[in-house]
Amino acid sequence: MENRSKIVVSLVLLPLLLTTISAQSTKLTPNFYKTTCPNVESIVRSAVQKKFQQTFVTAPATLRLFFHDCFVRGCDASILLATGNGNAEKDHPDDISLAGDGFDTVIKAKAAVDSNPQCRNKVSCADILALATRDVVQLTGGPFYRVELGRRDGRISTKASVQRQLPGPNFNLDQLNSMFARHGLSQTDMIALSGAHTIGFAHCGRFSKRIFNFSPRTTIDPTLNFRYALQLRQMCPRNVDPRIAINMDPTTPRTFDNAYYKNLQQGMGLFTSDQVLFSDPRSRGTVNLFASSNAGFHNAFVAAITKLGRVGVLTGKQGEIRRDCTRPN
Repeated sequence: MENRSKIVVSLVLLPLLLTTISAQSTKLTPNFYKTTCPNVESIVRSAVQKKFQQTFVTAPATLRLFFHDCFVRGCDASILLATGNGNAEKDHPDDISLAGDGFDTVIKAKAAVDSNPQCRNKVSCADILALATRDVVQLTGGPFYRVELGRRDGRISTKASVQRQLPGPNFNLDQLNSMFARHGLSQTDMIALSGAHTIGFAHCGRFSKRIFNFSPRTTIDPTLNFRYALQLRQMCPRNVDPRIAINMDPTTPRTFDNAYYKNLQQGMGLFTSDQVLFSDPRSRGTVNLFASSNAGFHNAFVAAITKLGRVGVLTGKQGEIRRDCTRPN
């Protein structure tokens, strides 16, 4: 009787065990291309460096592209797909401002990888985007970190899937935490990833309300440094061309450092969703911590972007490896 119970328990546990083994076998790993394309990292890095030397925008554009990709349908390079009928993710109003240099970086890195006969059609666009993101972070003075690989590319990209999936410039802390928590990211992860704005840029229309018509009683947002607000008014006057963009970090805009957090301490967060990280007492301590330690920010950023890179990934037999990053095979 005891043996029969053991057999029953074993049979019950077997599917669970197989599921666990299957899940573990499809986990991302830094050595995923060790035998199929051993030089993938150096090939991608070389292509990214070349693009970066042509224009600095390569860095913030690629980093933002990775974030926007992962938050919609997971990190599957669906942001790169073009449908031809204006109905892809990148056609959504929240994605339309993504700089073309980010897309171009991935396409050029993919071409470089596929020009190696051993690597042709072996490396996903999703993994190339993840590697390129690490490379632009390092090229701008940020940390080097190992990138987990093994993602496959998604085949679906719709404008509708972007709706309410990306944080808005006017979000408060609860809204930010809620959106990031949906992807398994903590408040600390969210604050660390917000630090990517240290090399970002923004279009004037995204924050004009804060400097011209904040409320009926005050034209300038009181959480905004007044002198900084007047500078913003000069750079972004009323009725400015909506394509005009300015640096999100007014102090060291080309360096991936902790100046973003020091700026928040001075009331110089460009978006409401930036400044709220300091003005809300629940997140202020983390901002102060990162402002006091560049290494502390870098370490937290590496942990957060590694977690971000695992969001909704397709692995194993899911998805595909696109031959052309802009369309399904």
